[in-house]
Amino acid sequence: MTKILLISSKGGHFTEIAQLKELYKDYDRFWVTIKGPDTIFSLRTEKKYFGFAPESRNTINFFQNLHLASRILLKEKPNILISCGAGIAVPFFLIGKILGIKLIFIESFDYIRYPSMTGALLYNIVDLFIVQHKVQNKWYPRAKYWGSLL
Repeated sequence: MTKILLISSKGGHFTEIAQLKELYKDYDRFWVTIKGPDTIFSLRTEKKYFGFAPESRNTINFFQNLHLASRILLKEKPNILISCGAGIAVPFFLIGKILGIKLIFIESFDYIRYPSMTGALLYNIVDLFIVQHKVQNKWYPRAKYWGSLL
């Protein structure tokens, strides 16, 4: 059976990936996110792990999350990682790439003037990169546009 890891920061990134519920609801899944009122409440019945925050632009927490990613991915053995961002996705996708796990990244809906840092970092290593606005293809020419989540 396919096992999916859904990775997300709290807030808007979490809201976006939660919009995909119809796609992942029937799969064996678990989450890695950042602890916040939205994630604690929404994931109360889901299997979840909480990463170290702040996760973006914080070197110490990057390495703590890299270690966490190694432990979780080796323990849980997911087949697919899916994320809409942000910084928490990077260490998990790096370790996932090394382990040969399928990687799917969805560029956040908000980034229409410039690419996200996470998207720019992960674009060349993922198996599938999805954009939510056609204008985002100017930064990610190989990305797939399937519409927006919101």
